[in-house]
Amino acid sequence: MSLLFLAPELDPQSWIKHLHRQDPHLDVRIWPDAGSPEDVLFALSWKHPLGVMKQFPRLKCIASLGFGVDHVLRDPDLPAGVPVTRIVDGGMVAAMSAYVLTAVLNYTRQFDRYRRDQARKAWTPRIPKHPRDVPVGIMGLGHLGSDAARKLHAMGFPVSGWSRTPKSIDGVASFAGDDALDEFLAGTAILICLLPLTPETQGVLNRRTLSRLPAGAYLINVARGEHLVEADLLAALESGHLSGACLDVFRQEPLSESHPFWSHPQITVTPHVASLTYPRDVAPQIIANYHRVRAGQPPWNVVDLKRGY
Repeated sequence: MSLLFLAPELDPQSWIKHLHRQDPHLDVRIWPDAGSPEDVLFALSWKHPLGVMKQFPRLKCIASLGFGVDHVLRDPDLPAGVPVTRIVDGGMVAAMSAYVLTAVLNYTRQFDRYRRDQARKAWTPRIPKHPRDVPVGIMGLGHLGSDAARKLHAMGFPVSGWSRTPKSIDGVASFAGDDALDEFLAGTAILICLLPLTPETQGVLNRRTLSRLPAGAYLINVARGEHLVEADLLAALESGHLSGACLDVFRQEPLSESHPFWSHPQITVTPHVASLTYPRDVAPQIIANYHRVRAGQPPWNVVDLKRGY
């Protein structure tokens, strides 16, 4: 039985090398050269072509090559009953927290302003914002959000989190559900989005949500571009209600050359690099799941398709 690499945007060679290091006898197929459809037992997906999964009658698992699975679940023709899994990797968690901390410190130490000062050759010392005076709110307290919350708390920031259900993290105030959202936002000077993308969270960073933040608040979005209503962010910046934003994800990627985010002085743009999947690090869990499926066992890290994560 074969494993199908179904990720048109990714270079398969590194993946194949590290998968074969875990199992030299593994039969790896690369889309569109899948061979006989009956051979495919396990599919690795990253933004696969819609409808293709239903071609494989013996498919037993669809594995996302990242933490997020929205790129898989966007397919309306996924075969019924086939589990979808995601990557859970400590290295990716650490990388995301490093990005978040960098974005927070870039803002509180005012490095964005220093870059503009440098362009003007202006020597303008500025007093950094002290962590204790900058409450940080994280939307989404899964693996990624929880780790970032702990590390920000350790640096002295007051940290709160908002999630679907209450969470218990030492030193982090927990808010849960729609009824608690306004209270959470009202006490947040830096808002970080680490939510999974689901029908309920699409467009959650909108005019109403942003207006509930204190004046001068800052936004960091490292989840999905579809969480943000882009026009509402631009309006909040134009009005002065928000002081800036750091964005790693966008509704359209790559960001078009004409997009206003590129040239906006209060927006930092990075090209979806906050946390990357390294084949060497995650190949062991992929191969472990492949062999579990071959043995008739359920795979690990299965996604709840109703919740979307």
